[in-house]
This record gives sequence, C-alpha cells and structure tokens, in this order.
Amino acid sequence: MPGPRDPPQESGIEAAYAAYQPAVRAALLDLRGLILETAAATPGVGPITEALRWKQPSFLTEQSKSGTTIRIDAVKGQADAYALYINCKTSLVESYRHLYPDAFRYEGQRALLFDTKAPPPEAALRHCIAMALTYHRAKAGAA
Repeated sequence: MPGPRDPPQESGIEAAYAAYQPAVRAALLDLRGLILETAAATPGVGPITEALRWKQPSFLTEQSKSGTTIRIDAVKGQADAYALYINCKTSLVESYRHLYPDAFRYEGQRALLFDTKAPPPEAALRHCIAMALTYHRAKAGAA
C-alpha cells in the first residue's frame, strides 16, 4: 500500500507529478506527504480529496468542508522553486507572514515559496497547512 509520500495512484494526478523535473517532483511529493500527514493529525479535517485544479495537484476538505483548497506546483521560470498556493481571498498568507515573517518567502496573498535545495521549516509549514485545512471551521468559530 502506498504511503503519503508516494505518488498518488489516480492517473491524472499521477501524470501531473510525472511531468515535473525530478528535483521538483520529489519536493512536491514530500510536500504532498506533509499535507496528508498534517490532515490526518488535525482534528476535524477528515479525509482529504486529491484532485487537479488549474492543472495543479490540489487538496480539498470536501467531506468536512473545514478548510480552503491547498494547491502545489512548480514556480514558473524558476527551475528549483515550488510553492504551496492558498486562495488569495483568505487572510491566511497575511496570518502566515505575521506568525512566520522570516520562515518563508511569500508571493503576494497567495503562496509560500520554497527551493528544492533547502528543506522548508517543517514545524512552521505543518502549522500553516493545518491553518488552511481548518480555515472555514476557524472562521465560523470566530463569527
């Protein structure tokens, strides 16, 4: 049985990962594993649906509806860069910047940027992922 850091078995998603350069593919598969592990460890998230959105591997909380969609992809024009994308209409990236001003490179209100040559700060990244996976639930609780 494949683990969370193995390529997904659904053909469209598997083909999307296969199209990346090897270093980016490995980094994205590690990021995928981190997302799935964080989802499993975060109360209230439930099962994650993997799908392609805008031709990017994406992670949805369709069953629980607890969070916003997370997408991952290579960064165009930067051979060793990849990113975790969040809906830019959320306040998440602003929160990430406040909590972790020096931990990540940011792209506007939509992405955390990483380089294949250096591992991302895992504890901070897990926290950011958990915040995205519980965004709607947390927002509803604050209302």
